[in-house]
Amino acid sequence: MDKKKFYITTAIAYTSRKPHIGNTYEIILTDAIARYRRYMGDDVFFLTGTDEHGQKIQEIAEASGVTPKEYVDKIAAQIKDIADMLNVSYDKFIRTTDDYHVDAVGKIFKKLYDQGDIYKSEYEGWYCTPCESFWTETQLIDGKCPDCGREVKKTKEEAYFFKMSKYQDRLMKYIEENPDFIQPESRKKEMVNNFLKPGLQDLCVSRSSFTWGIPVPFDEKHVIYVWIDALSNYITALGYTPDKKGELYNKYWPADVHIIGKDILRFHTIYWPIMLMALGEPLPKQVFGHPWMLFGEEKMSKSRGNVIYAENLVRHFGVDAVRYYSLHEMPFAQDGNITYEVFITRYNSDLANTLGNLVNRTVAMINKYFDGTLQDNSIKEDIDDDLIKTIKMSMTAIENKMKTWHIADSLDEIWNIVNRANKYIDETTPWILAKDEASKPRLGAVLYNLAETIRIIASLLSSFMPSTAEAIKTQINAEDISYESIKNFGGLKVGTKVGNPEPLFARIDVEKKLEELAEENAPEEEKIKIAPFKDYVDFEDFEKLDIRVGKVIECEKVKKSEKLLRFTLQVGNETRQILSGISKYHTPEELIGKNVVFIANFKPRKMMGLESCGMILSAEHDGQLTALTTIKDIQSGAEIV
Repeated sequence: MDKKKFYITTAIAYTSRKPHIGNTYEIILTDAIARYRRYMGDDVFFLTGTDEHGQKIQEIAEASGVTPKEYVDKIAAQIKDIADMLNVSYDKFIRTTDDYHVDAVGKIFKKLYDQGDIYKSEYEGWYCTPCESFWTETQLIDGKCPDCGREVKKTKEEAYFFKMSKYQDRLMKYIEENPDFIQPESRKKEMVNNFLKPGLQDLCVSRSSFTWGIPVPFDEKHVIYVWIDALSNYITALGYTPDKKGELYNKYWPADVHIIGKDILRFHTIYWPIMLMALGEPLPKQVFGHPWMLFGEEKMSKSRGNVIYAENLVRHFGVDAVRYYSLHEMPFAQDGNITYEVFITRYNSDLANTLGNLVNRTVAMINKYFDGTLQDNSIKEDIDDDLIKTIKMSMTAIENKMKTWHIADSLDEIWNIVNRANKYIDETTPWILAKDEASKPRLGAVLYNLAETIRIIASLLSSFMPSTAEAIKTQINAEDISYESIKNFGGLKVGTKVGNPEPLFARIDVEKKLEELAEENAPEEEKIKIAPFKDYVDFEDFEKLDIRVGKVIECEKVKKSEKLLRFTLQVGNETRQILSGISKYHTPEELIGKNVVFIANFKPRKMMGLESCGMILSAEHDGQLTALTTIKDIQSGAEIV
């Protein structure tokens, strides 16, 4: 029987900065779904990657003194490292700077242009650089970007536009005929009522005011704007070009689901489907806009100082604890939140006390009462059936909830089994059964039932907490924790020798850990950073320098030079001309009449055709220069000693 094909994607991460846990939640969520579908026997292709072009990245790179490619190489590597650290099982990691993607996007743009869906015009409006979005005057909120609330810039430039309005009615009809296309339902209503019904404006799809992007193939003054570039990754990663569809494309497209943040839903449910319609390609089956993970009640932001990074959480709590919290604490349609206090509470209650304690004491009792060997479970009671019934009901519920991406609810169902197993221990009282030799067969059955329940828990956890599932499998020495193996209760072999009990999650001292985190995350005191001191020199070396005071009687900018100022200094009874590269830091007017310090015995040299007889001394810090002057007025020509 052929496996069912399942293609799932994240939005590709923008490489403007290192992602925080709020950004990283999406890839953990998508990984859990991808793993679950593989677990259920599907043929899964899981795509993630990075979006690497745009004005914002070009500006950040320039400010950092590196090329845009050098900058995105660094951030893309960080994003990939975070995914690997979190045990994400992606099948492909695409970068929009990859050669095959660049080539395909150019061909897509040309096809759309050649068939009349893209035309050249001029854009005039308001532009938000962080969101890479254009807005009309009426769309602004208090004069700022309606999406992020930041400042916008008035922009006017030549651009290519996509005829969105041409496909509006067709898209509306598609959404009506495919009610599950946009999920959750509340997001669909938002897209239809706020964007489609009022009418679509044509979309700007090229820029000419910056260069960091994929060139328009027939117009070198323009680069292809983010929407065609970034959104096309979902098909270019599969080998799609307009003139050739790769094997992966033919196998996996259309995507079963795009997992994206709710803030970019418009682009994925309006722009992207219309592009596909224009290309004549099938639309994705579903777009799921997940909520945000907030810090307390606020969106995470560096400027607010409330950013938490995945690697810091992993360092303190471990990978699977981070995966569990991210998946369990995010509701289906509302924003979730993270604080260290809540994280530690969940860690102790759900992971250490409830799950960890169940596994630990079960394995410990098997070792204590039966030398670590599993007995048969032939001595049955009604309570055993109730345990098995709970397992079956929760397994069915998980299957149904995972079909609609209710991940947190699915984890609750697993913990329903964990809680039932803990209650089963209290009901069967193995420590009392162990006191009576005649009850040993029943004790063996109870412990077998517990071990088998734990095996099923490990199996169900494997999609969400894969390392924990493997650790449990090792402790009970289970041969198989596949989905097929848990369809019937009793897969553990009688006579199996379990391992030694080892804590899955060590309980955390809340107060001590919070103090540690507070100290680690406290803002550093402002430290004055200075250039390193140079090597020692002899006093005789210093004496060789003739350092003097000169009074500035003339100062002007040197023509055709952005840096140089030309000084005329009064030095005793003579004057001296010196050129100094401090034009960016001082105006000529503020220096005239000042006493400056200069080295008088440097050999004259030519600069911009002018002779400079000495060097004015300046102090440098953090890229800023300040000419050295004297506190009090002093005779020009005075020697510095």
